[in-house]
Amino acid sequence: MDAHGQLGTFLQARRAQLQPQDVGLPTYGDRRRVPGLRREELALLAGVSASYYTRLEQGASCHASVEVLDAIAGALRLEETERLHLRDLATACRHRRTVRRPPAERLAPAVRDLVSALDEVPVVVTGRRSDVLAWNTLGHALLAGHVDPTGPERPADRPNMARLVFLDAHIRELYVDWPAKARAVVGNLRLVAGRHPQDARLTSLIGELTTRSTEFAGMWADHRVRACDSAEYELRHPLVGALTVRQQTLTGASEPEQSLVMVTATPGSASQAALELLAQATTTEAGNLPSRRSALASYQPEPGTIRSAR
Repeated sequence: MDAHGQLGTFLQARRAQLQPQDVGLPTYGDRRRVPGLRREELALLAGVSASYYTRLEQGASCHASVEVLDAIAGALRLEETERLHLRDLATACRHRRTVRRPPAERLAPAVRDLVSALDEVPVVVTGRRSDVLAWNTLGHALLAGHVDPTGPERPADRPNMARLVFLDAHIRELYVDWPAKARAVVGNLRLVAGRHPQDARLTSLIGELTTRSTEFAGMWADHRVRACDSAEYELRHPLVGALTVRQQTLTGASEPEQSLVMVTATPGSASQAALELLAQATTTEAGNLPSRRSALASYQPEPGTIRSAR
């Protein structure tokens, strides 16, 4: 991923998503040759020269100050997460580094201990690139029961949540509003790519998903960014049926690249009862894991139930 290109395409994409009336600019009924705002209009709103802003979009300049970046962010109506993403892109643009293939991530001991302690709550730990570094029994059964539960223990075989969301039919069927989950995954990957433009493994993952999923390619081209802190999803689970859960992502100061995702349901709700039933099922069948894995792997969604993003 070229840092210059990322900064420019992000600015272009967000400028194209703003209309003159959105920012109080008159149009005088003129026919516009470009979608959204013109570069000159955006530069005017940000208080910078049109030529300087053009150089930023074209990757010819990478030395914008924080004040200029904040002014551009304000003109583009960016939210706080998007503002930070813009700063990350500008920083990466200023500091060119050789693209490298980093070693596989290791689960932090403190995070491993936390996963062990949270055995009654579905938990999944993901790394920088959304590789699954660990999960407890209930987290595996709820979110990816058809996948080998021992995969996270082997770096070469680790499941990747972004790859599962876009390329795995079981996961697509699991989320009732699959497009919302997919957009959240893409938005988070955008944030990570802005912070780590030289990560060859991340570049490879994004390239693979872009090639294999037209839906991912379309969402990636939108340049939306989103921090996956907390979100509510409706699930269709093959064992316990429909339930509504909240996925909350926690990161620690010592291991900011490792995210612990906890899944909860409203106390006393039918969804909470479904989670408890799933916990009982996983405990009861722990000694018969191969047969349970085989049964889940053979589960196929009913024809016509898989929806695609639009």
